[in-house]
Amino acid sequence: MELLVGLGLASAAGLNAYLPLLLLGALARTTDLVHLPEAWSWLSDPVALAVLAVLLLVEVVADKVPGVDHLNDVLGALVRPAAGGIAVGAGAGTAGAAGTTGGGEWWAVALGAVVALVVTVAKSAGRAAVNATTVGTGAPVASTLEDGASLALSLSALLAPVLVLAALVALVGGVAVAVLRLRARRGPRARGRIV
Repeated sequence: MELLVGLGLASAAGLNAYLPLLLLGALARTTDLVHLPEAWSWLSDPVALAVLAVLLLVEVVADKVPGVDHLNDVLGALVRPAAGGIAVGAGAGTAGAAGTTGGGEWWAVALGAVVALVVTVAKSAGRAAVNATTVGTGAPVASTLEDGASLALSLSALLAPVLVLAALVALVGGVAVAVLRLRARRGPRARGRIV
């Protein structure tokens, strides 16, 4: 279960760096659903929650503006893997699996960073394709879908880890369908050009 929780949170952080961290901290502070390991308890501190909320707001708004979203993705390439590592380190102990040592193992944090980086790279490549084919007008729609997927992955990881696999399959399937549709749209335009 810890692997599913970590995979879901790291993937969510790859889409939106601050959403899974804010959700982890808020749920740990306000409910009994999440119990953060001691090393990560700072996530539920009111100051940390306020900072995460502001950063989330900035990311959500910046990611909806064509051009600014590119800068956000460049900064996100640095921030999202770190957030993925933190989310896995803090969230792995929430699964309640036997043998949990507090979620602070370095390999779990490193794995979370790698998963978040892979998702971030895929997100950036997809966003570049959306921006190129829609002249930037698709950025807000794509960003909203990414935020929704991040929220769904975070919630499923924390509340029903078994659903993480279904959510990831749906996410990969959705990306594949979007890529195929973009290629189909570009295909007739490219065939219409005679060199």
